[in-house]
Amino acid sequence: MTARVGKPAPDFSVQAYDRTKDNTDAQFTKVSLADLRGKWVCLYFYPLDFTFVCPTEIVAFDNAVGDFTDRDCVLLTASTDSVFSHKGWCDSHKDLATLKHLMLADTAHTLSTAYGVLDEEQGIAYRGIFLIDPTGTVRWLAVHDLSVGRSVEEVLRVLDALQTDKLCPCNWKKGESTLN
Repeated sequence: MTARVGKPAPDFSVQAYDRTKDNTDAQFTKVSLADLRGKWVCLYFYPLDFTFVCPTEIVAFDNAVGDFTDRDCVLLTASTDSVFSHKGWCDSHKDLATLKHLMLADTAHTLSTAYGVLDEEQGIAYRGIFLIDPTGTVRWLAVHDLSVGRSVEEVLRVLDALQTDKLCPCNWKKGESTLN
């Protein structure tokens, strides 16, 4: 099953690197979409650790974790790298004392395949992003080319719009009038 807007998000249970506490408490854990029911989930995929664009996205999303938390939204990231690669990447970025969201490992490519973002030739994920509502339904998705980073502000804007459960016009921002 491939993720589609208006359809149930493909469930998953995968290994993750958890550095949310502090450097000494970093650990490997299991994450399941079913365990997150009742919350919004923002799941974003990126190609690889130790590249050029990916770290800019990981840091930008991590800097916005509080904005997602304020919206009752769990932020998760995933790549086809292993949890050990995620740990190595985090350890090499000393300026990041903690990473405030989990890094999912998709070495078997089942997660990126289920969400339709796997570049099979290269064995890596495109820059896919999915907003999943508390019932487990995909409400928004976008897939970008490998070379173009995303806008965290746009993801938050769309999340705000979806959470109004109203019709929102083009370029709508939180606090503005909706169409109904």
